[in-house]
Amino acid sequence: MRVSLYVVVGGFALLTGCQTLDNPQVPKPEAETVTSENTVPQYYLATEPESAQITDVWERIRQGMQLPIPDKKLVNYYRDWYINNPKHLELISERAAPYMYLIVEELEKRHLPIEIALLPIIESAFDPSASSASAASGLWQFTTPMASHFGLEMNWWYDGRRDVPASTTAALDMLEYLYDKTNNNWLYAIAAYNSGESRVLNAIKRNEDKGLKTDFWSLDLPKETKRYVPQLLALAEVIKHADEYGITLAPIDNSPSIEVVDIDSQIDLAMAAGLANMTTNELLKLNPGYNRWATSPMGPHTLVLPIDKSEEFKKALAETESEARVSWLRYTIKPGDSLGSIAEKHHTSINAIRAANGMKNNNIIAGRPLIIPVSADDKQLYALSTSQKLPKKAAVAASGNKLTYKVKSGDSLWQIAQAHNVSVKQLMTWNHLSKDSKLQSGQQLTIVAPQEKHDNEQIRTVSYKVKAGDSLARIANKFKVTVPELREWNGLTASQYIQPGQVLKLVVDESNLNT
Repeated sequence: MRVSLYVVVGGFALLTGCQTLDNPQVPKPEAETVTSENTVPQYYLATEPESAQITDVWERIRQGMQLPIPDKKLVNYYRDWYINNPKHLELISERAAPYMYLIVEELEKRHLPIEIALLPIIESAFDPSASSASAASGLWQFTTPMASHFGLEMNWWYDGRRDVPASTTAALDMLEYLYDKTNNNWLYAIAAYNSGESRVLNAIKRNEDKGLKTDFWSLDLPKETKRYVPQLLALAEVIKHADEYGITLAPIDNSPSIEVVDIDSQIDLAMAAGLANMTTNELLKLNPGYNRWATSPMGPHTLVLPIDKSEEFKKALAETESEARVSWLRYTIKPGDSLGSIAEKHHTSINAIRAANGMKNNNIIAGRPLIIPVSADDKQLYALSTSQKLPKKAAVAASGNKLTYKVKSGDSLWQIAQAHNVSVKQLMTWNHLSKDSKLQSGQQLTIVAPQEKHDNEQIRTVSYKVKAGDSLARIANKFKVTVPELREWNGLTASQYIQPGQVLKLVVDESNLNT
């Protein structure tokens, strides 16, 4: 079983490699009754709490929990880890705020276990822009084949895996499918979500043939899957008793905070932000599925907006003609041009140019005009929509063009490096700093301005789940980064140790990883 960055990233990836979606069901395994091991009942009927009396979604989740928590070594291990790392859940609870109500609502409508709302904590640390080295992406960490199978669209403009409402629908569809295929057993279904239905069903069949127990805890499953299910149960236990364990969860209002708004046609995201009286960055944070400066011309024609901005946006949108929602540029084809080079130059796609000009192929003639859809705003505003989700060309510092930067209060080497498209290691070298150097407000740093671009570099933010035996040095070597960078990205001090199950953020050059 290959290594995945999130424990459940492997779930989607392995589903593509070792499961098919039309596997015949094996004979129904022995029933799991509630015993001293607190196994899961075969049929789960969610009991909806009286929402009117609940003001916090976390309390709603607590009251809806029904999956029994067994006294198992791995469950206890992960419970203790969450208790000993309270900042982890505190930060994730803040990140979950825009989406948790939506997820809980959908789970209750479908009568699914409320504990499933916690899966994105394990999957992606509730980061909808999270991507993994195994090519899984989004809040629920779908790989491309499984995303496509469960109805998520992916194209040059849009990646439904990062669209939270759309990917949530797909993830719950997938879990319902797995529940049906695994004989209506939620521990089986959750395990299959991680490693694929074939592995779970085959493990059940092997135990049946040997006359062994077939409850989840008795199955011979991959190590990651054996850990994944206990981790979810431990997480549920900790959140249910958060106050008792000293865990502070950021309150989430038990009411909608976002709305999915139909927009009918393509729109420039900067224009949409203006119509909603938001900044472009605020809009992009809620709509990480869009890869470019505009929504996809092929759809989906939707935007996620704060609930208190949606009506204002709808009124303004109704007064804006479809043709005016995207800016157009008249371009005269030059000798040597190709549709690809023109599209790259104007930050658009070949298909978008062909569609705008009614072209049946990619043939162009010098001297003729083209209509090109372009952004009406500065491309730098769209860094948030691409820097952590799409391969980008990274600027590499060359000699010359030195500048001096004056350190401000609260600055870190990582922040300064990111702002100037250089690495922490380069900053340390240019300024004769060590990994233990402390920045002082007013301190002047030398920075060599980026000049030369290397088209083969692909910078991506990924998340890595620490495994037993890992060290910062080993992880840094694996991803070709430095230990100080790892510490900087994850807020670690020199005295802090990493633990199995901990999720680390890394900024890596994927072109290096593939060499």
